[in-house]
Order: sequence, then structure tokens, then C-alpha cells
Amino acid sequence: MIIVQVREGENIEKALKKFKRKYEKTGVSKELRRRQAYVKPSVEKRQKKQRAIYVQKLQQEEE
Repeated sequence: MIIVQVREGENIEKALKKFKRKYEKTGVSKELRRRQAYVKPSVEKRQKKQRAIYVQKLQQEEE
């Protein structure tokens, strides 16, 4: 559970901003999005391999 201490006289918008920052750091929303659809291990492996090839091509073009 995320707890944000609000000081006396502190603006509510500032407290909300602190809450949103803490929430993003926990990674809850990313994990939720990832779990919405199941990806087979073979598909995940293929995607990682394709991404690695893409990144390698970019690095070679840069040199």
C-alpha cells in the first residue's frame, strides 16, 4: 500500500503528484498490462531474438 505524508498547508495537487510518482516507481501498471494477455514462451523468445537483431543492426549502422 502506498502512503503519502501530506504536510499541513501542502497543496493537494502536490500530494497527488507524489502519489503518482510513487505508484509509477512500483511498476504496478506495467505488470498489469503485461498480465492482461498471455504470451507463449516461444513467442516471447522469438520477439526477444528479433529485438536483439534489430538493435544489433542499429549499432552497426551507427559505426
